[in-house]
Amino acid sequence: MHDIRAIRDDPTAFDAALAKRGVAPQADTLIALDETRRAAIGAAQEAQAKRNDLSKTIGQAKAAKDEARATALMAEVAALKDAMPGLDAAEAQALAAIDALAATVPNLPADDVPAGADEGDNVMVTQWGAPHSFAFEAREHDAIGPALGLDFETGVAIAGARFTLVRGGAARLQRAIGQFMLDRLVNDQGYEEVAPPVLVRGEAMVGTGQLPKFAEDSFRTTDDRWLIPTGEVPLTNIVREKILSDAELPLRFAALTQCFRSEAGSAGRDTRGYIRQHQFEKVEMVSIVTPDASEDEHERMTRCAEGALEALELPYRRMLLCAGDMGFTAAKTYDLEVWLPGQARYREISSCSTCTDFQARRMNARYRPAKESRGAEKATRFVHTLNGSGLAVGRTLVAVIENYQQADGSVVVPAVLRPYMGGVETIAPQG
Repeated sequence: MHDIRAIRDDPTAFDAALAKRGVAPQADTLIALDETRRAAIGAAQEAQAKRNDLSKTIGQAKAAKDEARATALMAEVAALKDAMPGLDAAEAQALAAIDALAATVPNLPADDVPAGADEGDNVMVTQWGAPHSFAFEAREHDAIGPALGLDFETGVAIAGARFTLVRGGAARLQRAIGQFMLDRLVNDQGYEEVAPPVLVRGEAMVGTGQLPKFAEDSFRTTDDRWLIPTGEVPLTNIVREKILSDAELPLRFAALTQCFRSEAGSAGRDTRGYIRQHQFEKVEMVSIVTPDASEDEHERMTRCAEGALEALELPYRRMLLCAGDMGFTAAKTYDLEVWLPGQARYREISSCSTCTDFQARRMNARYRPAKESRGAEKATRFVHTLNGSGLAVGRTLVAVIENYQQADGSVVVPAVLRPYMGGVETIAPQG
């Protein structure tokens, strides 16, 4: 959500920032709706003031025994009273129109976000590790995985396309990956572990920007709840409708959750294997900070995700997304792309974004600086929110399988995961 006052102050800059994302100008429409709202407020205030003045005059007329004038004045007051609900309704209608339009307008990109239309315009920032070399031809995970427990056929038979049954060694390895990444964040990086609901109300999805624009990308239940597409939704909504003290900030939350996405619009993309599923696990990081801390927090969060890849010894690169490739709520995003030798290419495994105060405005999440009077409502400020994958568990499983594959179809367990695997060093193919 955007600050209408900021749009009014510099509509040209607002539209220019939207143009960087390939979005049509919106400032004039939003300002016109705001003018309608302000006019309705002014009319209602004027009517109320006139009603108050007339009420005083009625008393004076009655005191002077001027019943005819008092009666005329009372009729005028009654007419104003009848008109006021319509004026209030006009204000509410204009405000609803502003909110409906603003809810579909994405966040503005940060100044250092490069222009561009799609992933081809993203910029590589850093690269870590050299791609593994093999004495044999590296295979993709969907060729290696079935013998290890990635049962694609049974998953489809049970639930349909883009579902996988994971069993045996692969299931144990996937569990180890999730626990390892969550433990790193909680034990080493100061995140608070959370076990959130995976079904949420529509308001929570609106707060983090999934609704109303991207309803088709998520699953909805018959009782009007939504299956979370990412742990970002419940974690960020922890501060919904709250006023925090700055002493409480930063807040850092981490969760390992099931996530659900309809993958609308992805027909034909990654139909094979475990890359793009309707149901998947992800370790999510969310930070709630003051505005002056959000830039440093973005770097910190990204480094937390990178640290997990480095501990797993998986080669990766950090990409700064261009304006046209960023998510709806993001002002700036770093994608981490892991090397997959079977595909001989880098693939996204984490996305870390700063959303500035965009989500906070939608959730009405604020804080009060210590120097401000506690009794002054106007002293509150909107927090800044950040979110990132730390990492996508299924994609990490894919990366481990492909990078640690052996000629006989077995997979070496990375050293940092062995304590979570009871000391198991290798997963061997079965059958």
